[in-house]
Amino acid sequence: MIMRHIELARGKTLPEADLARSGGVDPEVLAATAHIVDDVRRRGDEAIREYTTAFDKVDIDVLRVPASEIEAATRAVPEEFVEAIATAAAAIEDFHSKQVPRSWFTVEEGGIFLGVKVTPLRRVGIYVPGGRACYPSSVLMNAIPALVAGVEEIAMVVPPGADGTVSPYVLAAAAEVGITEIYRVGGAQAIAALAYGTQSIPRVDKITGPGNAYVTAAKKLVVGEVGIDMLAGPSEVLVLADETAEPAFVAIDLMAQAEHDPRASTWLVTTDPTLPDEVERALELLLEDAPRADIVRRSLADNGRIVVVHDVMDAIEVANMVAPEHLEVMMADPLELLGSIRNAGAIFLGPWTPESVGDYVAGPNHVLPTGGTARFSSPLSVEDFVKRSSVLSYSREALEVDGPTVMTIAAAEGLDAHAAAVALRLEIAEECDKEGE
Repeated sequence: MIMRHIELARGKTLPEADLARSGGVDPEVLAATAHIVDDVRRRGDEAIREYTTAFDKVDIDVLRVPASEIEAATRAVPEEFVEAIATAAAAIEDFHSKQVPRSWFTVEEGGIFLGVKVTPLRRVGIYVPGGRACYPSSVLMNAIPALVAGVEEIAMVVPPGADGTVSPYVLAAAAEVGITEIYRVGGAQAIAALAYGTQSIPRVDKITGPGNAYVTAAKKLVVGEVGIDMLAGPSEVLVLADETAEPAFVAIDLMAQAEHDPRASTWLVTTDPTLPDEVERALELLLEDAPRADIVRRSLADNGRIVVVHDVMDAIEVANMVAPEHLEVMMADPLELLGSIRNAGAIFLGPWTPESVGDYVAGPNHVLPTGGTARFSSPLSVEDFVKRSSVLSYSREALEVDGPTVMTIAAAEGLDAHAAAVALRLEIAEECDKEGE
């Protein structure tokens, strides 16, 4: 057996130990990251270059990727990729265009004007991971909702390759959505540069995009100086399956998450006691030809669980406890189960909806809450790139009506000036009335 097998009696739930994931920020990583962040804040570009040499093993003179390199990338990648990225971009833009929040205003009786003014952020930074793979899809998923929201400036940071260049696939994706401000810098130093600004990189208002443990730690450290989207951990998937599920589909979808990272978490939760062995056999066959088999095997062995439960509702209860980043439902009538699912970053219904369509072309965002944070967090969206301002306007008559209530509450809180701010206005208004008589 590759994965750990667990059998739950009716009504029983997973123990806390089986819910734990490695998505938290390690104290040692946080301490090391704090030094990097502070150093970049103080020394700027000089510190960035030193850390790039130390961590990426490459010397970078000019941090910003020149326009000529971006243009060359679009010519270097296959035409098939350019067409695919354009198709994906169109679908992502269409989906996110339906999320745009609108300002609204209302006039209440007595001369009260109230509302909400929605304003796009002026400048955001997006982090595109590197390392084990290049991620042009992350360019689209971070940039497009920002563009739909109306963000004026987008700065992209991405770790350089061994030769100091950025993947042409990543650059071609950036060109597709019109991003021209790109810096070859990654890790905690990139987050610090975006948060505080350096000689070459102007600071931003918000940072989005997942990265490694040091990137996550850096985002945790700079939040408050700038906004962030979330503290993302290793990727994860939970597959809900019954006797109708195709074992090979389940196996390949577990592998699709496990190949990201040895720390990725995978669950199969099933009502069919024969499915676990079938899935294990399918995994062994598929792993024979898998290019990333070593990573997949380690991930499945360390962080993979197959859970057999009594019935469908017990299965959904486990899924809601796990609150996975990706939840696949390979059960009869999956749409009927949707209402019972409470906690998941993205929900994939039916056997023909692999998680990978959500990663690339379906349209919903693939930047999703991990580590159980789907209990209270949502996918990256257009709303992450706007802010709201309350709008209030009172007439004199309206203040005369609400003023006594304000003064009563202010007095109870011991905030005399709050009460006086109303009382003074009403007194002056009354004096003006007397003078006009």
